[in-house]
Amino acid sequence: MIVAGHIETSVFETWVTIVTVAATAVAGDVLTAGAMRRIGDLDHIRAQSGVGGAIRAVVSSPMFLFGVLSMALSFFALLFTLSNVEVSLAAPASASLTFLGNAFAAKLFLKENVDRRRWLAALFVCAGVFLLSK
Repeated sequence: MIVAGHIETSVFETWVTIVTVAATAVAGDVLTAGAMRRIGDLDHIRAQSGVGGAIRAVVSSPMFLFGVLSMALSFFALLFTLSNVEVSLAAPASASLTFLGNAFAAKLFLKENVDRRRWLAALFVCAGVFLLSK
């Protein structure tokens, strides 16, 4: 339904678009972080192979390229979301879900130590977004 030039979306559609933004952002963050850990210290690579060698090391990593692709998809999903969902909900909801998703993914895939304080912070942010969505 179109109301005054704005497409009215259902609650389900709203949250699908927000979750898509967050999921692709998390994938991008985790893939690029994982790639950079595999590549190693860019200063060391630059010292050995020059700036071109450092650039080559990064752009020849499939994991890095998939991370960049995920970030691009997240950006376009955000554009789509903002064209259909109020920014006062879309921005904090996607940011908080990304924050929570990054904590889970960092723990699961990157084997990072995510302490209790970070989990509590993520839950409080999500609770705040829940209150905004009502």
